[in-house]
Amino acid sequence: MPWRAVALVGLVVVGGAAGAGETVSEPPLQAIARTLGDGQGVLAQAADGSVLASQAADVPVHPASVTKVATSLALLERLGAQHRFETRILAGGDVRNGRVQGGLVVEAAGDPTFVYENAFLLLRRLHALGVREVSGGLAVHGPFLFDWKPDPDGGRLRLALAGLDGAPAWAALNGLLPLPRLRLHDLRLAFDGTRASDGSATRTLAVLRSPPLVRIVKWLNDYSNNVFHLLSDRIGGPSVVEQVARAHLPPALRGEVVIDNAAGAGDTNRLSPRAAVALLRALDAQLARDHLSLADALPVSGMDHGTLERRLPERRGMVVGKTGTFGSVGASALVGMVQTRRWGAVTFVILNSWLPVPEARRRQDAFVRTLLAEGGGFPWTYQPSKAPPFTDATLE
Repeated sequence: MPWRAVALVGLVVVGGAAGAGETVSEPPLQAIARTLGDGQGVLAQAADGSVLASQAADVPVHPASVTKVATSLALLERLGAQHRFETRILAGGDVRNGRVQGGLVVEAAGDPTFVYENAFLLLRRLHALGVREVSGGLAVHGPFLFDWKPDPDGGRLRLALAGLDGAPAWAALNGLLPLPRLRLHDLRLAFDGTRASDGSATRTLAVLRSPPLVRIVKWLNDYSNNVFHLLSDRIGGPSVVEQVARAHLPPALRGEVVIDNAAGAGDTNRLSPRAAVALLRALDAQLARDHLSLADALPVSGMDHGTLERRLPERRGMVVGKTGTFGSVGASALVGMVQTRRWGAVTFVILNSWLPVPEARRRQDAFVRTLLAEGGGFPWTYQPSKAPPFTDATLE
């Protein structure tokens, strides 16, 4: 029987009444589930789908950034783990004596990791090609994000290429890469605007390809970056994320998924605990198709910088998961997977509603500590990357 069916059967057994003369023992972690508070959502399942704890498992509540599990699944399924977003810089006219006769044209594909460091890598490339001046402006074709925000006309990028913004990133780039140390002032482009750019292009000057999508997803999940919402536009937006998520659930559970914001913002997103667990398992299966694990897409406690960096410090490396916090809608959440000797890989979710965030996190961590202690938890085999994602981009 598929694990999802096992899980649903398990939920029915837990919730049903015993027959005459029968004694139904409660799941092994049910007592600690009750300490999360009356009506607080929780579900924990062993590797074989058996229920270890369940409370309000069929009640959809706001999941905050746990929504990003569904968005990660949809992106990886639709685009592929190794997909790279391509940003092209083209000349809007001939290049003569270091001067572009026209403007620069950016052909963008919505790379969510395009930051100042990327702009300066492109600036170095243009300088190496001998480009010093641009007689026109800068035009953008396609969706362009710069430093986590839309930059549809390229105004912020132009400032960076002109050496007028991003000095801290320039210093950081020089410290990270084995490149000749140059001053930003010496490389900056001069845009004099004497010829308006009509957006046409005659020659490709540089092509920047983002890190692989799985690396991007990992980085964004580590810090719970809300650029996920903009990134979802590459596959059709939140409605497609919701469609993909529901397709991974039995029909009876599909109404327990509502995604109007792919990053988990807004007031209307909803997930039930059993839907959240199913989606985390689906993400795990999607990654496994590419010989990857959840640790390649979600933060690992105590090892990755970001939201799980200081959670469960004495259980370093034992939890791979995703937090969610959205105080104004009363949401505090934790979904994850742990490795245990007793129950195999245990998938769990805690969806707290209208508890003070510090108290919700205290209860979540207490539940996970008990799960690890009772199950004989052990760390994931994992080594975090120390380099920022832009170092995995390619430039030609």
